Amino acid sequence: MSAFVGKYAAGTNGETTTQGFDSLGARCQQYYKAGARFAKWRAVLKIGPNEPSELSIQQNAQGLARYAIICQENGLVPIVEPEILTDGAHDIRKCAAATEIVLAAVYKALNDQHVLLEGTLLKPNMVTPGSDSPKVTPEVIAEYTVTALRRTVPAAVPGIVFLSGGQSEEEATLNLNAMNRLEVLKPWTLSFSFGRALQQSTLKTWAGKKENVGKAQEVFLVRCKANSEASLGKYSGGGAGGLASESLFVKGYKY
Repeated sequence: MSAFVGKYAAGTNGETTTQGFDSLGARCQQYYKAGARFAKWRAVLKIGPNEPSELSIQQNAQGLARYAIICQENGLVPIVEPEILTDGAHDIRKCAAATEIVLAAVYKALNDQHVLLEGTLLKPNMVTPGSDSPKVTPEVIAEYTVTALRRTVPAAVPGIVFLSGGQSEEEATLNLNAMNRLEVLKPWTLSFSFGRALQQSTLKTWAGKKENVGKAQEVFLVRCKANSEASLGKYSGGGAGGLASESLFVKGYKY
């Protein structure tokens, strides 16, 4: 079960909030009966001269918390996804500051609404420079990301599963690997919940043709193995290839 219906948040400069609370409890019950055990709710924020605004942060944090408690009351594990888009020319420090502010608000809201943190997963953005800024190394991204998480995410949260946010497949894997190699206390499992960064090269290899199925499966296994190793800090590279190195950034990405 995944939800994202982004709507303009009144009183903001083009920021959005996620809708879909009507009958959410009943829908969770239906999904549980159908076999679902996890649900995901995506809240999108952006970085700008005055963004994310306090209004946007609070609306999205409260929405994520409300969704999470409704899921838990109906037997589903909520995957909490506050995503700060990479669009823009901001540097990594600004992304780190925004990420810390947003995550702090999210966890206050989760606690205020009595969400059982041990029964949740966090799906955040990695802390990176904006899409129009110079790139930095995986080690720098790892340091800023893990620092932001250590400052805001309670140890009660069992796992953090990153979104890829338009990075290339290989970039996302290398960044995850660098985080798991950091020799600092990380009380949560750091893993992945990639969409495009796990599937894109596979889909392009397949191209909808039956004769490409075998090759596409091989490509998919390469990415799965690479990310599995990165989750342990044991990825040595070599899983890139041409397609895996392609940027997957889409401005204002929606799905």
